[in-house]
Amino acid sequence: MTETIINLETVNPIEFFGVNNGKLDILKKKFPLLKILSRGTQIKLSGSPEQVETAKEKIDLLVQYLERNGHVSENYFEQILGGDDAETVDHFVDRHPNDILVFGPNGKTVRARTINQKKMVGAADKNDIVFAIGPAGTGKTYTAVALAVRALKNKMVKKIILTRPAVEAGESLGFLPGDLKEKIDPYLRPLYDALDDMIPADKLGYYMSTRTIEIAPLAYMRGRTLDNAFIILDEAQNATDLQIKMFLTRIGANAKAIITGDLTQIDLPKNQKSGLAKALYILKNIDGIAHIELDEEDVVRHRLVKAIIKAYERDKKEEETK
Repeated sequence: MTETIINLETVNPIEFFGVNNGKLDILKKKFPLLKILSRGTQIKLSGSPEQVETAKEKIDLLVQYLERNGHVSENYFEQILGGDDAETVDHFVDRHPNDILVFGPNGKTVRARTINQKKMVGAADKNDIVFAIGPAGTGKTYTAVALAVRALKNKMVKKIILTRPAVEAGESLGFLPGDLKEKIDPYLRPLYDALDDMIPADKLGYYMSTRTIEIAPLAYMRGRTLDNAFIILDEAQNATDLQIKMFLTRIGANAKAIITGDLTQIDLPKNQKSGLAKALYILKNIDGIAHIELDEEDVVRHRLVKAIIKAYERDKKEEETK
């Protein structure tokens, strides 16, 4: 007799079990020799090792399909359970599962889409600290957040820390009403937007309330030691030398960090120097720290963004030659 518990945290349990447990009844009919119990977001299988393993494989396939599509009809549910031939299984399994970083709400799949984004994923898998440098729209932040969410879902870390320097990009928010959080949130909005794409709203709300996911200005990192965490420092070009050193020395046991930045968009006051270029230089030969350069070929926004980046680069070179 073997027992196993399968967590359905990444899908809507109602979609899996069906209205009035209609789909669960189909599962029980398919495996009449197993004892199948459901509780909350878990399903417990008890029976012979062979039957338990076969049922687990089918349930994993159903979960993968639900993660990708958000819904499965009773007809498809039954087909996936009964499809033992390779052609049927191939129809429901993603053909390139290793490319997918996260299954988001409504069947959205998040994956590395360009060569350098894939290099960034590979570097993060092999190193504890990764610098990802490139212009706007190259997917630095988005890919970093996807890697963090994947690590959390796979229980490789216990929490995600997302941080940015609170530097005004040519605008002043000091006059706005509200408390400190309300003033700071506009700076952190891109991080929220990325998370919204990858985690259902109710689940994200739960993670935020329990501080499993924490979004905070860089200044709030001082004095902390971050263990068992995936930490992202976004817009690092707007951090000073001391701030970047402070951030990097927060990293604790079983932690990973990704530092993203664009050296062409520094918004610091003229009397302050960005610490990003110095960090890239002095940390370049340390084992366990990787450096990935993204460029206009990695731009995944509107097609004109790539042309705009090239135009500004040409203008900058012309200014330098005058």
